[in-house]
Amino acid sequence: MKILKSFSGGRKVLLLFCDLAALALAAVLAYIIAKSEYRLSYIEGVNTSFLICGGNVVFMALAGAYKPIWRYARVEDFLRCVLGLSVTAIIACCYGFIYGKQIFVRHVLILSVISSVFVLGMRVAYLVIGEITKRYVSTVDKIPVLIIGAGAACMSILNEIKTSESAYYPVCIVDDDRDKIGRSIHGVKVVGKVDSVPALVKQYGIKLIWFAIPSCEDPRRAKILEMCNKTGCDIKVIPYLHELFDGVQIINQLREIDINDLLGRQCVQLDSGNIDRLLRDKVCMVTGGGGSIGSELCRQISLHDIKKLIILDVYENSAYEIEQELRRRDRNLDIAVHIATVRDLHKMEVLFGRYRPDIVFHAAAHKHVPLMETSPEEAVKNNVFGTYNIAKMCDKFGVGKMVLISTDKAVNPTNVMGATKRICEMIMQMMSQTETKTEFTCVRFGNVLGSNGSVIPLFKKQIEDGGPVTVTHPDIIRYFMTIPEAVGLVMQSAAMSKGGEIFILDMGEPVKITTLAENLIRMYGYEPGTEMKIEFTGLRPGEKLYEELLMSEEGLIPTKDNKIFIGNQIPVEKDGFTENLSYLRAAAEEDDSEGVVDAIKGIVPTFTHMVLEEKEKAIVNYCSDN
Repeated sequence: MKILKSFSGGRKVLLLFCDLAALALAAVLAYIIAKSEYRLSYIEGVNTSFLICGGNVVFMALAGAYKPIWRYARVEDFLRCVLGLSVTAIIACCYGFIYGKQIFVRHVLILSVISSVFVLGMRVAYLVIGEITKRYVSTVDKIPVLIIGAGAACMSILNEIKTSESAYYPVCIVDDDRDKIGRSIHGVKVVGKVDSVPALVKQYGIKLIWFAIPSCEDPRRAKILEMCNKTGCDIKVIPYLHELFDGVQIINQLREIDINDLLGRQCVQLDSGNIDRLLRDKVCMVTGGGGSIGSELCRQISLHDIKKLIILDVYENSAYEIEQELRRRDRNLDIAVHIATVRDLHKMEVLFGRYRPDIVFHAAAHKHVPLMETSPEEAVKNNVFGTYNIAKMCDKFGVGKMVLISTDKAVNPTNVMGATKRICEMIMQMMSQTETKTEFTCVRFGNVLGSNGSVIPLFKKQIEDGGPVTVTHPDIIRYFMTIPEAVGLVMQSAAMSKGGEIFILDMGEPVKITTLAENLIRMYGYEPGTEMKIEFTGLRPGEKLYEELLMSEEGLIPTKDNKIFIGNQIPVEKDGFTENLSYLRAAAEEDDSEGVVDAIKGIVPTFTHMVLEEKEKAIVNYCSDN
């Protein structure tokens, strides 16, 4: 019954007839050889051939030689054939030795050898013809691919292509290992080093590049991908090793190249144990919870075993979106969403009294530099006194920890937004100098990729609209970090804080905004400068050519996390500081823009700012240019 099942199916029956034909031909050839060498009789030859051929088919079927789909054959499938053929030969030879039939044994050995050659050779020929057809006949409509990296990932991809109906045609491989150059993987040759990619793209008409080195670390990864991006080919990338899914074909895990790859930023691996201990069974509040940073804080906080999550935001649409996202992901998550402004001290007192949060992440702030230049009093009301309100409520209700999201623009600020954030840092440090149950801490970092109002969404919109892409200055540089990475490090910093620290995140190497724009344009399939113009509009009011993460008075203290540092604390003289805050509040409430700027200068000595007339002129010029 098992043998009959082995032959069910049209292709298996066809293979059986091919084997019988090959075995019959082998029997004729073996009979001719045995007759001339050992004077084998016709009757003995026919009987032996019949028994051996029948035995071969039976034992090959029992060994599973008819189960595989032979165009996807592997080594073990050939071994099944060898096993079936060998068992037949061994049984026949044992029979011949027992009964002393020497000529019979010799005939069996000759027939078995020839049968093995014919049966296995037929299968090899089938695979070779199929491969030739696949590579040289069926590739007309397939996408020619160049693979970077001749390692295990490349071998897996090629094997997956070989065993499936793929729309891709791997043309060549490149690798910097000299020992691999000139060799082949599944018939695809390693033709040169990685830096030969641009020449190979032109030589072979490559349309698609696969980056197949998941272990490649930054900045080498970014350098290779930037070179590939300039070729105009589509690019797909295998994720980092720790991001790969077990049991899923690697070819299905290839993803589109994104701007993070070109910046060479790999999300850090966090100490989840510390963060678990920080958040477990805690009531967590996130102000500005609908914003770019705030919403990611909510996402990451909700992954831990918290007691409750309170989301505060003044903009109801973004608050609603993050609430719905979190509820879809975890229906059991206890969430409370409130539309409120941190400027409303009474409302904050009501909410703090109702929920008694254990940890507050304060991400609510006005952050757009040009807009805050035209409305400095609003920046002060929201950023400075909104932070002060939250800090006072944390102190009043005994919140365990308050974490302020700060910015590199707070260092030696040249704009109102940055100066207000520096005052926020000073508020946190002043509060930590008083007798309080709350640990007040700040986390300072640079730009985050893809955040609301950042350059990436702006550039994408400009490219999709046909250009031009606008950059303020050809030499302007910025530090960048991914949103999940920044928020993860914020939480890591919170876990290690004791109060009063300004944590400074390692932002890596700064990036020229012009280079960022060029890379993004190429990702859309355009050539910068010719197919898509880049226009330089001039620095915006209050904008620096470069940002700083550290003031001259501060020094870096390393932590156990090599991505996080602590700036030396600069003491805040409470009486003078609170008096200056009173002047600042009065100017803001009177909507006195010039008075606000003067009051800020009295609080932040490192604040350098254009006089009001120069600022207004620069704003007019900027607006007319855009």
